[in-house]
Amino acid sequence: MARFILGIVAGVLLVPVAVYVMFLFGRMPVAVADPPLPRERLITSVPLHARIQREMIGAAPIPANETNLIAGAGIYTERCSVCHGLHNKPSAIGADMYPVAPQLLEKHGKNNIVGVTDDPIGETYWKVYNGIRLTGMPSFKDQLSETEMWQVSLLLSYADKPLPPNALLILNNALTPPTGKHTQPPPPEQPQIKSLHVPYSTDESSEQESTEQQ
Repeated sequence: MARFILGIVAGVLLVPVAVYVMFLFGRMPVAVADPPLPRERLITSVPLHARIQREMIGAAPIPANETNLIAGAGIYTERCSVCHGLHNKPSAIGADMYPVAPQLLEKHGKNNIVGVTDDPIGETYWKVYNGIRLTGMPSFKDQLSETEMWQVSLLLSYADKPLPPNALLILNNALTPPTGKHTQPPPPEQPQIKSLHVPYSTDESSEQESTEQQ
């Protein structure tokens, strides 16, 4: 019995030691291209959703009117589209992040849900306000006002509904996010400079001139 208990204790202690060794020798999957850890999505998503459910606000304090949706479209194009894309313009930056940044104006999944329109608006606001660690999603609480964060959250909650024409105009005319690998332009052609060097002549006439001058 004592050996059995000792074996359990040794097994429990070996786990953190093995993890420490992996950290120490750079064996942990920290690069975007690395495969995920076992059950990584479960480990990260469960506490995140529990935190959001505990802290999120139930309803937006501003109405989903034309003014706020147009303002939200402007904020989205300036702050969000570089990673989360536009209509028919997915972002390559978002696709190369880990986890992949969702394209918030496009349909996805089996149910063709647009962006995060199936999430409560309070959840979207929480993510805009707080950001999400280890995902590349920043916190905008020091970059946007509370009203601006609600305006962009409203826009995302209405992304599957008809938007005001001026909001669509902003989204459709926004700068296209990076969509592929950047290629350096070819270097400009260097102008050819003609040599001014006159090759030394060894013919007889040159030798004769040299003799006469002497």
